[in-house]
Amino acid sequence: MFTVLYAIDYIDTNPTKMTFDTLNEAHDWIHDEVARRVDFAVQNSAYIMSETEIQDLEANEYALVSLTDGVVTEFICI
Repeated sequence: MFTVLYAIDYIDTNPTKMTFDTLNEAHDWIHDEVARRVDFAVQNSAYIMSETEIQDLEANEYALVSLTDGVVTEFICI
């Protein structure tokens, strides 16, 4: 099980949380969601964005993603 946390910005206290059975599913969702968010920003920008600006925006979006393998070991003291 893989867990993806995707924040809307760096101070987001309630990021989108998605779980996937396979790493490929998680990667596909991440790439699709980054593309969707970048496309939204480009389409709704008041200015024409250069390729460099779009690449920077994409890099910023990927920086907001956290992917874990979902393996959590808890120790319970009795």
